[in-house]
Amino acid sequence: MSTPRPPVAPPAPAGRAALLVLADGRFPAGGHAHSGGAEAAVRAGRIRAAGDLAAFCRGRLHTAGLTAAALAAAAARGLDPLALDEAADARTPSPALRATARRLGRQLMRAARATWPGPELDALAAARPRGAHQPVVLGLTARSAGLSPEDAAHCAVYETVGGPATAAVRLLSLDPFEATAVLARLAPDLDRVAGQAAEYARRAEQEGTDALPAASAPLLDIGAEAHAAWPVRLFAS
Repeated sequence: MSTPRPPVAPPAPAGRAALLVLADGRFPAGGHAHSGGAEAAVRAGRIRAAGDLAAFCRGRLHTAGLTAAALAAAAARGLDPLALDEAADARTPSPALRATARRLGRQLMRAARATWPGPELDALAAARPRGAHQPVVLGLTARSAGLSPEDAAHCAVYETVGGPATAAVRLLSLDPFEATAVLARLAPDLDRVAGQAAEYARRAEQEGTDALPAASAPLLDIGAEAHAAWPVRLFAS
C-alpha cells in the first residue's frame, strides 16, 4: 500500500468561470480527436441510435468514468501525482488505452501550463516528459486553477460521456440535438458519480492510492486494442 503524503495547501479558490474554461470542449487539450471507445462500439454494432449511445455513456460513466474522476479528485486534493500516475497505470489494463491516456495527458499539460502555470504542473511535466495519465494531469490542472476536488471530478465525468456523444454525431450522423439530450438526461448520474469520486479521493488522502476505485469495463479495453490495429479510422482512439 502506498504511503499518503502530508496534505499540501491548495492554491487560492478560483471563480466558477475557471471550471467552465477547463470543461469547455474548445479548451485545447486534444480530446476532440478521441471518441472514448465510441468508434469501436459503432463498428461492433453496439451504438446505432441515441438510446444505444445513452446506454454506452452510462456504462462508461460508472466504470472508467468513476475511476478517472477519483484520480482527478485525488490529484486536486494534493496527493502525490507520481503515485497517482502509477495507480492509473495499474487500473488501465489495455496498452492502447494507457498510451492514449498519456498522449492526452501530455497535450493537456501543454494547455494547462500555458493557462494556469504553477510549480506542481512543472514538476509533473519534468518527471513525466512523455505524459502522465490524463486524469492525473486534469486534477493537477484544476488544482493549479484554484478549483476544488469536486470540480475536478465533475470535469472528468463530463469528459467521459461528452467525448463519445460528440463522436457519435460524426460517426452516425446522429442529430446533435439528440446527442445533447442524452447528456442532459445523464446529468443526475454525472453528479452522483462525481460525488462518489470526491469521497474516494478523501479516503485516499488518509489511506493511500489503494483506496481509489478500480472499476473495469472489459469491452472498452477489448475495443481499444482492436481499434488501435485498424489501418483507417476517424478518431485516434
